[in-house]
Amino acid sequence: MDNELAGEIKKRLAAAQNVIIASHVRPDGDAIGSLLGLGLALQDAGKTVEMILVDGAPSSFRFLEGSALIKKEPTGGHDTFITVDCADFKRTGKVFENFGQPDINIDHHITNEKFGKLNLIEADEVATAAILTNYLPAWGLTITKPIAAALLTGLLTDTLGFRTSNTTPEALRQAAALMETGVDMTEIYMQSLVRKTFPAAKYWGAGLSSLESKNGLVWATLKISDRKSTGYSGNDDADLINMISAIDGNKVGMVFVEQQNNHVKISWRALVPGVDVSQVAKYFKGGGHAAAAGADIEGSLGEIQQEALKKTRELLNL
Repeated sequence: MDNELAGEIKKRLAAAQNVIIASHVRPDGDAIGSLLGLGLALQDAGKTVEMILVDGAPSSFRFLEGSALIKKEPTGGHDTFITVDCADFKRTGKVFENFGQPDINIDHHITNEKFGKLNLIEADEVATAAILTNYLPAWGLTITKPIAAALLTGLLTDTLGFRTSNTTPEALRQAAALMETGVDMTEIYMQSLVRKTFPAAKYWGAGLSSLESKNGLVWATLKISDRKSTGYSGNDDADLINMISAIDGNKVGMVFVEQQNNHVKISWRALVPGVDVSQVAKYFKGGGHAAAAGADIEGSLGEIQQEALKKTRELLNL
């Protein structure tokens, strides 16, 4: 724990009255969990808080208490601007393009660009929610049951239920401490990692039907037409990358998701120890961790897919 930096952040939070907290586009469980965990804790401390996700809260995380408070854009003034789980400021979305430098940037991505005035970046932690689990009490903020549920969601989803190679004894101790508030980890696990809507299951089917594997790479492709035909309302992969990661006999898993406006979102997962996919994502101006990374690239699906597969093989010596 960086006591000096923690002290500076504590003073900044204590002085704050009107806070805006944002996380990244296409939010995952750690983005939602960290946003709610910090936002609800500051609300409990008497602050006025707006929690912003430009894409809104995904349906799979709306079981979390406080998720209905999440907005797509700020509506009021602020004296403190905080980002969580966001390695690159641009990933907060166009709403924040001219919003100014964040006062506090809290994240666990090794590729974080340290774009805040105060940057609490701990890449050894399994999730940004893990950082908040450690620091909230030090900042004089109480972890209540709803806050614990949000933070535990971040821990569970970023470790795929404590199955990723970076899972540590400390992460399990953090989960145990959060469970002691009374939250039901089994239910959170089911809601955030297992249960799928019928459209999401059909969307997976479309992706799995496109599955290809060659030279240590396994990948799937999801087109805009797949979302339309299955009725899936999101613009992500519905966590198909987690299924791809379970396929044996490969070193790297990838999912290509065609976006509107001539963009393609790519997710990478390292399927064996010693492979660092963050360097590939960084090449494409994305970010992430050694085991999991992503990027959003401008261009047509066919061109981007060909280039990304080639560069992944080159950079990782596959």
